[in-house]
Amino acid sequence: MQDSLLDGLLTVKENLAIRASFYGITHKEREEAIARVADITGLTSFLHRPYGKLSGGERRRADIARALIHQPSILILDEPTTGLDVESRKNIWKTIKQLQLETNMTVFLTTHYIEEAAESDYVVIMHEGEIVAQGTPEKLKNQFSSHLLIMQTDEPEQIKQVLTEKKLPFSEDKTLIYVSLQSTKEALPILNACEPFIDSFEVKQSSMDEVFLKIASKGR
Repeated sequence: MQDSLLDGLLTVKENLAIRASFYGITHKEREEAIARVADITGLTSFLHRPYGKLSGGERRRADIARALIHQPSILILDEPTTGLDVESRKNIWKTIKQLQLETNMTVFLTTHYIEEAAESDYVVIMHEGEIVAQGTPEKLKNQFSSHLLIMQTDEPEQIKQVLTEKKLPFSEDKTLIYVSLQSTKEALPILNACEPFIDSFEVKQSSMDEVFLKIASKGR
């Protein structure tokens, strides 16, 4: 749910018990189901606390537990981490990954935090209501973005000469030289050629944020 519908005056366990009853689950099965989802979502420590007294991240975990009470084969999460602090977002993602690992459940998740999509098996990117790209995170990164080789040097002229001879475009900022790559493997021959002049280097992989921005700019 985008906005929670659980009762703030009832405890988490009482809320889960009520939801379980909607599916015709017997009292004994209900206790087993509550224990199961509490363990999966990590809410055992606040199971007897009123829902209205929980933090934002705890509420989201309770909401996910509510959705799991009848053991669905597909779980749809609508922006489950929106408005949460970094630590709570990490806990929600830990819960989602544990769900996949323990139940082999299919999870459909919508998010505006593009980097969260990098945790998925398959990504569909929408822009202005239309599907503009889809594939695995790695496929989208390779297709729509480039990696970056960053070299730090006290001898920039020598490195620039090597890159010019190889007809490789580059940019520079003081002691740093940047070279765009289509794959991280392309950095190897460049590093071998420039090795005598390099003090340190970094190969920065493209992010899902960069992928989305590139795709969105093409749609304008």
